[in-house]
Amino acid sequence: MDLTLKIDILDSTGLKDFNDNYFLPQKPVVIKGLTDNEIAGKKWTINYFKETMGDLEIGVYDNSNKQSASSAHTLPDLKMKFGDYLTIIENNERTDLRIFLFNFFKSNPNLRNEFPCPHIFEGVLDNMGYMFFGGKDTTVRIHYDIDMSNVLLTHFGGQKRVVLIAPEYNDLLYRLPFNTYSLIDIDKIDSDKYPGLKYIKGYDHILEHGDSIFMPSGYWHYMTYLERSFSISYRKIAPTIKTKMQGVINIGVLMPFDKLMGKIWGKKWLTLKEEIAERKAKKAIDDL
Repeated sequence: MDLTLKIDILDSTGLKDFNDNYFLPQKPVVIKGLTDNEIAGKKWTINYFKETMGDLEIGVYDNSNKQSASSAHTLPDLKMKFGDYLTIIENNERTDLRIFLFNFFKSNPNLRNEFPCPHIFEGVLDNMGYMFFGGKDTTVRIHYDIDMSNVLLTHFGGQKRVVLIAPEYNDLLYRLPFNTYSLIDIDKIDSDKYPGLKYIKGYDHILEHGDSIFMPSGYWHYMTYLERSFSISYRKIAPTIKTKMQGVINIGVLMPFDKLMGKIWGKKWLTLKEEIAERKAKKAIDDL
């Protein structure tokens, strides 16, 4: 796998430039400085959330729970007070615990005013801001978003590694059918077991505090919190009807079917999906 593609990095951008050069062509980009003139850029820290929202009960995901490996959408593994979770990660020691896709705006509407949706990403979804927290070396498995929306992820705190791979490599990434993820471990590439990986090209970028990264519809992403930190994402509907419809089908048809078959067949269903993924990858290699 070649992850040496260089992502464009902008100090700023206007709406027309963003739409013409990145959104409509569906090309990733990193934009700096979107937090500079916002309250979030000055106030948002681990301690700030601990002081203002520490008593909030939240759902936490545990990466050590491998039972979720066969599902595209899982529920939190445990509940705890937000302040207790922040205490766990603030020491910057390795942890498997992370907060995923949490709507903090619902619990604290003021946060929306502290970092409103950037103007280049405004649309019908601009009130939907989701936050993600992780400790040192916490990873987020490789996947693409099931609703096929575009994502603008803005990062705060320490460094965060983001690997991006275009949807054209779906089959070579051994995508499991009826799903939006792969069992490939980006940190332990096994090209003998998964030869399709040798033909993939992607981006590997380190986000710093205040960086925003645009991830187009269907782009695979794998993330590692190199230091304890957090991010907020805004979403924007896909630019083409085909991609919009794929998001609807993913959520309304494929995901429910996949979860039902997983309940009925258990591990046999996962094994079958893996076999299908391997056959598709072999065909993709033969077609190169």
